[in-house]
Amino acid sequence: MKQNDANREVRSSVGDDIYKVTAEVKIIGDDLIISVWGGSKPHIGSISVSVPRPGLKDRTRMSSTSSVINLTGHKDEVVARKFSEQLSAKFKRNAIATAGIHIDDITDSQIEIIMHNISELCLDVINKLEEII
Repeated sequence: MKQNDANREVRSSVGDDIYKVTAEVKIIGDDLIISVWGGSKPHIGSISVSVPRPGLKDRTRMSSTSSVINLTGHKDEVVARKFSEQLSAKFKRNAIATAGIHIDDITDSQIEIIMHNISELCLDVINKLEEII
């Protein structure tokens, strides 16, 4: 762990208008707290907790085990799990992610745009964290 990283954080956004998604990561001791939000009504819809571990098929590759809580009627699990699992495995830290992205009457093509932006956002967050961890 680099000196004084206990109180550091990174923030990033990808996309425009209702397709804008934002992530903020706080380093709390050896752990990560991740918030991801966007759309026309940001909220907390799902929570994912991930713990790093060696891969089950390839013990030399890091992976993570996750537990997810979805608030009633929310489907933000994919986003929360993506961030908590990828950051947990990459940085070998426990990670908690909250996610809430909402667009009224969202279409399949809009979901594709959001998911593309989420992938770009996750990569950008990882790159920024690599500079301080």
